Amino acid sequence: MCGIAGVVFKDKNLHPVGKFMTRMLDALQHRGPDSAGFALYGGLGLREHEYLLNIEVKEKPGLLDEVKTTVNAAFPIESEEIIPSVENYIIYRCKVNLESFSQLKPLIMDVDKIDNVIVLNGAHSFEMIKDVGLVKDIAARYNTEDKMGTHAIGHTRFSTESIVDRYHAHPFQSYIIPDITVVHNGQITNYWKIRDPLERKGHIFETNNDTECIVHYIADKLSQDYSLEEALEQSVKDMDGPFSYIVGTPNGVGIAKDQLGLRPGVMAENDEVFAIASEEVALREVMDTSNIEQISPGETRAYTI
Repeated sequence: MCGIAGVVFKDKNLHPVGKFMTRMLDALQHRGPDSAGFALYGGLGLREHEYLLNIEVKEKPGLLDEVKTTVNAAFPIESEEIIPSVENYIIYRCKVNLESFSQLKPLIMDVDKIDNVIVLNGAHSFEMIKDVGLVKDIAARYNTEDKMGTHAIGHTRFSTESIVDRYHAHPFQSYIIPDITVVHNGQITNYWKIRDPLERKGHIFETNNDTECIVHYIADKLSQDYSLEEALEQSVKDMDGPFSYIVGTPNGVGIAKDQLGLRPGVMAENDEVFAIASEEVALREVMDTSNIEQISPGETRAYTI
């Protein structure tokens, strides 16, 4: 099942993408009740080399202080926020200023070494929000409907092959190049054939979730100077199984569907907005759908701003 959605505002200005994505995902709630997530691009307003970390920390005496000490030992914390506890965990969010993007993954790995702590993501041009539970509950917890941006992707999850927790919720992210995210509906049946050469090239996998494999694959292609459209087209040739997925980048979104067309996908467009989703009911939250298009088997589409 799972539900996926994406929206792009063509004028590059800030819009309430959090509100629109919340409504789109709520319309797809029937496709996945386990968890939900958002990648909201363009609204963070961070300075050059500034990154936002989202860190899950168990409520345990002294543990948050250890996290802060670890981050501060590498890069001074510029600002911080705590999302209230759910099931004995808090989300600690802090901004740090790095000298280069290449320092982000090593910092994340250092923090991940602390017991009962996991970094959910680190980003410069987008805000990731993902958690266990229903869309409306997550949106209320993280004030998602107040978030502004230029474009966004999102997901509702029905788990079929990995555990249900915040970390395994979508979107997934790669740190090969900055701020690439993926949401996915389906299965990659030749998962290990795709993953093995990526690992030999140095990609670090944190899970066995096939969505993580997709985001590494796309990031790898983009790092080799493929365009997003070219990377999407090649993925349809290389990946087996029933799938449709949406890629988020700092400059737009892309969609790909397996060659047999075994997972749903629709899109619509007007002068202001381009939107894609698993079902038309989600697109109706953004625009009139009288000119809706079905995404064809094997079709890819990239929309950049």
